[in-house]
Amino acid sequence: MGISRRDFLQVLGAASAAGMGLARWAEADAATASEGLYEAPRFGSVSFLHMTDCHAQLKPLSFREPSVNLGVGSMLGQWPHLVGDALLQRAALRPGTELAHAYTCLDFEQAARRYGRVGGFAHLATLVKRLKASRPGALLLDGGDTWQGSATSLWTEAQDMVEAAKLLGVDVMTGHWEFTYGMERVREIVEKDLKGRISFLAQNVKTADFGDPEFESHLMREINGVPCAIIGQAFPYTPIANPRYFVADWTFGIQEEPLQKLVDQVRAKGAQVVVLLSHNGMDVDLKMASRVRGIDAIFGGHTHDGVPVAIPVANAGGKTLVTNAGSNGKFLGVMDFELKGGRVADFRYRLLPVFSNQLPADPAMEALIAKVRAPYEARLADKLAVSDGLLYRRGNFNGSWDQLICDALMEVQGADIAFSPGFRWGTTLLPGEVITREAMMDQLAITYPYATVSEMSGETIKTVLEDVCDNLFNPDPYYQQGGDMVRVGGLSYTCTPGEAMGRRIDNMRLKGKPIEAGKTYKVAGWAPVAEAARTAPGTRPVWEVVEPWLKSQPGGRVKPRALNTPTLVGVAGNPGLMG
Repeated sequence: MGISRRDFLQVLGAASAAGMGLARWAEADAATASEGLYEAPRFGSVSFLHMTDCHAQLKPLSFREPSVNLGVGSMLGQWPHLVGDALLQRAALRPGTELAHAYTCLDFEQAARRYGRVGGFAHLATLVKRLKASRPGALLLDGGDTWQGSATSLWTEAQDMVEAAKLLGVDVMTGHWEFTYGMERVREIVEKDLKGRISFLAQNVKTADFGDPEFESHLMREINGVPCAIIGQAFPYTPIANPRYFVADWTFGIQEEPLQKLVDQVRAKGAQVVVLLSHNGMDVDLKMASRVRGIDAIFGGHTHDGVPVAIPVANAGGKTLVTNAGSNGKFLGVMDFELKGGRVADFRYRLLPVFSNQLPADPAMEALIAKVRAPYEARLADKLAVSDGLLYRRGNFNGSWDQLICDALMEVQGADIAFSPGFRWGTTLLPGEVITREAMMDQLAITYPYATVSEMSGETIKTVLEDVCDNLFNPDPYYQQGGDMVRVGGLSYTCTPGEAMGRRIDNMRLKGKPIEAGKTYKVAGWAPVAEAARTAPGTRPVWEVVEPWLKSQPGGRVKPRALNTPTLVGVAGNPGLMG
């Protein structure tokens, strides 16, 4: 996508507003740094705050950004497919600063110990209150993946997160992992807990029988005298990426044409600002922005990309700004619009990192968190082992948490190979930190956690890898239907991301020997989307496999994991890959 000189300068201006020029604060004490980092003067008359993909993390945490986020085809070298130094250079960020730590994984361990934990709803609440106070009428938008990702969210069926979101002051939300609690639980929360407090919007979720809307599609709200419309876009591939049986009566999809009609309708009703609260993923949002006219900004989620600028995308109606606000409660996006003649004329965008040692905890939120966690504290704090290495989950191909899970599945279940889903959620542990039950559950807490062992032919193994790889690297973003690449234990292989479907995976080997198409192999896994897995003989939750394995480690310590990642072909120089 080409952009004009004015748009280019706008991007640079947004970078400056996002704190890109704050290098002078890098060595300052926390209080002074906070004063600089969170300076966010109001601009214009309409403001939106945006969070997304917090994955039920109420407490401050560590979270490592990816070292691999490859872009292929037209996405090569474009946001969000920039990591490490390439991201810093594009965003005009100085290495070694707290902002460099927020947006990249460079020198992660050292920087994490220096700058402390991020996120935490009590600290996020303080920032939300400050920004709402300086921006009367501002709405807080939640992009979804809020009710899932922790032990307490699983054990309370999301009730802890529902209460926290209400207290935080969320005005509008959409969903994805929310739907894995099942239709009845989602309806119960939306119709009882959220009613009158938080608008749950999803223009692209319809009933399977007659195609009726299951949720409200949009919200009209006047902000400082300006009519505004917020439209919701739930994750379009929920029945593919997650078990279909959870949403058996609903249909999803991108629904581009109905979205265009809805945008036209709200414009006809007088909306001067139209925004889309999306859980599409950023590549999908960028394509959608080029094809649907009349949207001023897309506030995106799903792919967990912390992108410090708003990307202007040209379309038949003008341009649409596309943003993505990271994950795990680590960032809060702030979009300010200035209007002239009944239309958006200018904007300022900031993506503010939430450093928990620079933002005091909000007392009311802190009290609520303590209350909802109190019945579970002993279970959460149970020590399983100590990690000698860095444990993280993020990146296209593998993370050390995923490797640990694969190793446990193979060892406990006597499998040759292990598959672990390419989930992007999951907190990070620094070397020397305790693996508590809570930390383990941060990687495993889902409503379909079943551990599996099956016999697979070499041909089937290749088919699985090719299919998931196409979800990740299809050159058309509308066909990217899942998370990152399935994590693999035991098996080595070569991957060529730029190839066509069926030709990306090659040279599969087990213990140095080629995988034979007609030979059968014992494969362990977890999180099956098939309903039959729930009642299969011997079915047990994955944590009943991983927890005993952790407790059995010699000396109570888990050695650093050696990552089993594929040999990549054709990606030399790709700015989405750190050397």
